[in-house]
Amino acid sequence: MIYTVTQLTTHLQHLIEQDPLLGDIQVSGEISNCKPAASGHLYFTLKDANSCLKAVMFRSRAGRLTFRPADGMAVIARGYIAVYGPGGTYQLYVQDMLPAGQGNLYAAFLQLKEKLAREGLFDQQYKKPLPPIPACVALITSPRGAVLRDMVQIMRRRWPLCRLVLVPVTVQGQTAPGEIVQAIHQVDSWGGAQVIILARGGGSLEDLWAFNSEEVARAIFACRTPLVSAVGHETDYTIADFVADLRAPTPSAAAELVVPDQQEVRARLDLLRARAERVLRQQLANWRARLEASQKRPLFQRPVDVICGQRALYLDKLRHQLSTAWERKEQAGRRALGELLARLDALSPLATLARGYAICLDGRGMPVRNSSQVRPQEQVEIRLHRGRLFCQVERVE
Repeated sequence: MIYTVTQLTTHLQHLIEQDPLLGDIQVSGEISNCKPAASGHLYFTLKDANSCLKAVMFRSRAGRLTFRPADGMAVIARGYIAVYGPGGTYQLYVQDMLPAGQGNLYAAFLQLKEKLAREGLFDQQYKKPLPPIPACVALITSPRGAVLRDMVQIMRRRWPLCRLVLVPVTVQGQTAPGEIVQAIHQVDSWGGAQVIILARGGGSLEDLWAFNSEEVARAIFACRTPLVSAVGHETDYTIADFVADLRAPTPSAAAELVVPDQQEVRARLDLLRARAERVLRQQLANWRARLEASQKRPLFQRPVDVICGQRALYLDKLRHQLSTAWERKEQAGRRALGELLARLDALSPLATLARGYAICLDGRGMPVRNSSQVRPQEQVEIRLHRGRLFCQVERVE
């Protein structure tokens, strides 16, 4: 059976795609003919003493590299093998790549990162916010080198009022993790700094390994003071970056993130002052308008007429109302009194006497209602409608 080139290439593609070894493989070799494309893709060849292998790394993956690939560099590339149909060649599609010798360190890095992530040390809920205007910033870094100088210059320029406290440590070597942990504990226990910047310049994975140690990660997580990790270049990522409250791409960027720019603050204050002045002027204008309107009221135009004239009229009205109310009250009282007098007159014994009746009183002036109240020869008084009779009782029946 005769195959076309396309059929044979397709068959080889299927064979390669079905091979589990070629689906995820690591290849060590030396970079040759490295050509970054305008699209961002990276094309190069991996070679050793006897063979060469074409390789491509797409832009999304190439942008994550922590180093710049160059001809002659020994690397370890991880990816998968596939056949490029139009060219009829097989090549390595690189997913990740490290300089040779960093493979074991990178594996340890990934293992520790996964462990701490499971424990929640990277969770966003534990990230503390940075104060907008810190009064004091502690710099945990090497006292030598451009990193410290650059940060101090930037922070002095942006916000001179901020106090800077240097906590010198070794940022590389076997003693570096212990010194960094001790410095973090000291600053946090002191409590005088509002922000901590943990900084170091760029370097290889070995150079930055102190910031990938578990003890440093746990010290950062336990720190109560907000901590900014500024280790290496923008493409460098360490465990400290994931645990810290904020990761800065560079130490210089950390200095800009931690303190405000005095020019921006001044501009903001100028804007607020202008806004306050505008509101105050508007308020004054409103008060002036209200004052002018009040001055046009009759009370201010003719105070004597308003106070004396109108008030006098009001008093006259009240006096008339009071007089009328008193007259009505007096008339009602007289009518009530007349009714009471009429009732009293109807019940008065004098009215009875006027009809021809008389009242007999004993010697004590008490009315005699029963004949047994007096005795013969006793003096009694007979009161008539007009006049009185003084009599002596002859007999009692």
